[in-house]
Amino acid sequence: MADIRQLSGFADVIDRYDGFILDLWGVLHDGEQPYPGVPDCLDRLRAAGKTLCLLSNAPRRTTGVIEKLNGMALGRERYHHVMTSGEATYEALRDRDDPWHAALGRRLYHMGPERDVDVFAGLDYQVVATPAEADFVVNTGIVTFGETVADYQPQLDACLAAGLPMICANPDLIVMVGPMMVICAGTLAAHYEAMGGDVRQHGKPYAPVYERCFKLLGIADKSRILAVGDSLRTDVAGANAAGIDVALVTAGIHKEELGAAWGERVDPVNLRALADASGHMPTYAVPSLRW
Repeated sequence: MADIRQLSGFADVIDRYDGFILDLWGVLHDGEQPYPGVPDCLDRLRAAGKTLCLLSNAPRRTTGVIEKLNGMALGRERYHHVMTSGEATYEALRDRDDPWHAALGRRLYHMGPERDVDVFAGLDYQVVATPAEADFVVNTGIVTFGETVADYQPQLDACLAAGLPMICANPDLIVMVGPMMVICAGTLAAHYEAMGGDVRQHGKPYAPVYERCFKLLGIADKSRILAVGDSLRTDVAGANAAGIDVALVTAGIHKEELGAAWGERVDPVNLRALADASGHMPTYAVPSLRW
């Protein structure tokens, strides 16, 4: 088995790609501030004429993500396009252009924090207070960092008892917030599905969100597009399925499994074993988003 090529930075392969699809949490920032070297890398990629599309499994629309990035000094001058799982959720609820979404009623129960309501705000739905009143549930994740699945078991039980289909607006299982691992909507959705619930997810690793990014990038040759992310389950799996190359940032959610200090190369045997076990294979590995 060949080792996965480990890059020192993206300057190593810059001539091979015209467009980049970049993850946010775990790659650009930790939820609180950019990682070291990220602003410089973005500026150098743009200066090299590359087109950058940020792709996040954030359960909110792109405007909210742009505002958050502005607050981290990652302004629009540093990238070209943004797509989020929350935006994809909003479009699916707005358009209802497939049988599953078309069959949803108009009364929704929201499981998640108030900051995520923009994924359905302004659309023709009635937000209800309990699962018993609802036709379906929109899951955007936990309200308070540190909460567990057990904290949501009563809500999940009530949703299942009411026979509610669930829309998950963030397929991620966990995310880094500063030094802390926090569960995401995907963890609640996976548990609901295991309970017997009907779940539809929007965002990575599902194909429709990559098609949206390809349209934004405007690059016909997919071999000239590189995805960058820190999750084998979403970023690498999604890129593999979309037929594009992908670099795994090893300082993200797999940092402890790979056993390396932040910013250092990882053991190639551990890296290959982790990728093989996941069934998702990165083209490259890189310690962080760096030039």
